[in-house]
Amino acid sequence: MVNLDEYAERHPWLTDTGVVLAVLGSGVLGVHLVGPGDSHPQDVWVADAVTALACLSLFKAREHPRVTVAATTICAVVTGSLGYLLTPLLLAPVMVALYWLAVTTTSRTAWIYGGTTTVLVVVTAVGVNLDGTVALRTIGPALWLVLPLVMGSRSRLRHAYLGAVRARAEHAERTREEEARLRVTEERMRIARDLHDAVAHHMAVANAQAGTAAHLLESNPELTKKILAELQITTSSVMLELRDTVGVLRQSSTDEESLEPAPGLARLPDLLETCRSAGLTVDFEVVGEPQELPAGIDLTAYRIIQEALTNATKYSASGSASLHLDYSGVRLTVTITNETSAGDDSGVDHRGYGIIGMRERARAVGGDLRVSEHQGDRFEVVFSLPTARQSAPQATP
Repeated sequence: MVNLDEYAERHPWLTDTGVVLAVLGSGVLGVHLVGPGDSHPQDVWVADAVTALACLSLFKAREHPRVTVAATTICAVVTGSLGYLLTPLLLAPVMVALYWLAVTTTSRTAWIYGGTTTVLVVVTAVGVNLDGTVALRTIGPALWLVLPLVMGSRSRLRHAYLGAVRARAEHAERTREEEARLRVTEERMRIARDLHDAVAHHMAVANAQAGTAAHLLESNPELTKKILAELQITTSSVMLELRDTVGVLRQSSTDEESLEPAPGLARLPDLLETCRSAGLTVDFEVVGEPQELPAGIDLTAYRIIQEALTNATKYSASGSASLHLDYSGVRLTVTITNETSAGDDSGVDHRGYGIIGMRERARAVGGDLRVSEHQGDRFEVVFSLPTARQSAPQATP
């Protein structure tokens, strides 16, 4: 079924032609229509010509509504002055012009022009004959001319409402697309950080294990074999993590049962064992009652500890480090400390992204992180995270 409004918008010229022909027919009928016992006014051809002129002016009602209202009003006044009764048939061109004026202009303009037109038409209809039919000749034309103003204003408000709804829908669609792009970017950054933490940690441990094995190859073959076996485990672990991460990216649908849970503080013993196999002894201490952390905070704590111990594995001067977890109230405070050579600042990655990444991770969940050196021989990473998820401020890299 064809919508008349849509058809009129797609074919305005054809629609206007149909309206003009219909109005012209009603105008000619109004000129020649005479009541029982009434005499026909003179100059019928003049009334027909004036009516035709008023109807033809309606072709410009869309582009020039004010001029069209003025033209049709003058034609109606001329017809009424010739002695014709201004019925709705003769007022049809004025009514159509007032409708388009109300649709295309403001309410104030429409009612000013409409009021002036109504006064002129009513004065012409009343004339100088103040008989018993003066009320009928006054109220009738006034009501017929007010009707198109009301209908046009309603149509204009309806189109404005539909335009506002369409604009809101387009804005909401753009907002959803921008939010989707932002989430994709954030997810890519998260995956990049996870890959960096996992690969950097295992490769640093593997490098330390390979160096230790090369150093002990001649003096202690048995220990060398053990270290090489652990090296194989380390490299297998990084390959598995890479496979799992890339496998998640390749999946077209999410199968939660096939995905390994994200690492957390529960896997700290495995992490410390890996560091020990690389030659780093970690003194682990927990203060307070351990609490179950939200998944995001648990993963953040694990990744920061992993990154800090990776740096300790590469830069520790004594081959030892300390890990201190303090559960106090609503915060978890973690301190990782390792010794560095006097005057050596290699423990601080000034140009790399390790410390920046750790700080961003902490801020992303509402925590904070600081890195410091003490007397040039001790490197310390301290971070504090909430034990419950809370709104975090946006961190600027």
